[in-house]
Amino acid sequence: MLASKAKYGLKAMVHLARKEGEGSVLIAEIAEKERLPKKFLDTILLELKNNGLLNSKKGKGGGYCLARPADRISVGDIIRVLDGPLAPVPCVSRLSYKRCDDCVDETACAVRSVMQDVRDAIAQILDNTTLAQMAARAGPAEPVLMYDI
Repeated sequence: MLASKAKYGLKAMVHLARKEGEGSVLIAEIAEKERLPKKFLDTILLELKNNGLLNSKKGKGGGYCLARPADRISVGDIIRVLDGPLAPVPCVSRLSYKRCDDCVDETACAVRSVMQDVRDAIAQILDNTTLAQMAARAGPAEPVLMYDI
């Protein structure tokens, strides 16, 4: 299950993707528009920055912006930074592999076999969906006001 940290991080990154090219965005704006707790968001954005997905600027005109174009950041990149490996069990993780203590023979383990398929399916979707594609699914950034009578 996706942790709140990763969910909030995805929402913040989509917000930044929709503001791409407009300069830095203040944390307060992201928190308000996305209805996220600012204090928790501070921690999340700092972690994304420390892992090379965001840039930040202090002072006037400061805030956060994407470190690379939204079409070059995968949803999988973001989730791995904030939530850890995509694998449902450690023995099928590509980056954080750990053998299960109770497993006698990994090659014959039915649980591992199915969880490997789950990992592959999740990774296929998340690693092939860009932040730009995710932002496009969200619709317009601001509500479109109609004044027709």
